[in-house]
Amino acid sequence: MILDDENNELILPKSEQIPSDYFKKGEAIRAVVSKVDMRNSSPVIILSRIAPEFLERLFELEVPEVFDGLITIKRIVREPGERAKVAVESYDDRIDPVGACVGMKGSRIHGIVRELRNENIDVINFTNNPQLLIQRSLSPAKITTIEIDEENKRASVFLKPDQVSLAIGKGGYNIRLAGKLTGYEIDVFRDGEADSEDVDLEEFADEIDGWILDELKAVGCDTAKSVLELSVEELVQRTDLEEETVQEVLKILRSEFE
Repeated sequence: MILDDENNELILPKSEQIPSDYFKKGEAIRAVVSKVDMRNSSPVIILSRIAPEFLERLFELEVPEVFDGLITIKRIVREPGERAKVAVESYDDRIDPVGACVGMKGSRIHGIVRELRNENIDVINFTNNPQLLIQRSLSPAKITTIEIDEENKRASVFLKPDQVSLAIGKGGYNIRLAGKLTGYEIDVFRDGEADSEDVDLEEFADEIDGWILDELKAVGCDTAKSVLELSVEELVQRTDLEEETVQEVLKILRSEFE
């Protein structure tokens, strides 16, 4: 049972906790109110630690410029306990919004990361320029060029081979969150690789089981070449696939380009 300062009973469901959350009896808990239900004419207050608003409140607590409104948080996307991306903007040219949020040697962001059980937090400068926003949101990867299909809200991002896995990120979180933050479906290509030369993974549905294709897509691999540019070790580490399965998939995909 959780009680607030006025002894109201609060509920923090498991579904609203960060996966690695663990609380001891008597410990103070930080969370936001996600909703209030009425049961038998008494209010039931539901808390959340996974809502983007929780991260926003933490920034307000740790960064005075956010609390005072000198820095605005434009967008927040999260994979609770894994990674978050926060786009910030300042209307005062003298304030570096990213620097202010991170703090000297990470002093301000460190407290937030600790509260979120070591969730990685990327703070980026917001911009209305979609190309620049996509580039910033895929940090730490360095992008060579971006082609945007505004009508279908898709972006083809070209990177040097050693930057591809950085763009996708562990478990595909980096590219997935970048897509949510920018509102674009992001396709990653090795620099110099033309879209027309690649083949969508769905084309292999007759040869590769659907659940295997889903596993690969979950880590940001939508095309044959995006899978082939990763090593067997990387694919095994990032997905729930066995090494034997990965070898078989790579064999099928390679035969497409021979």
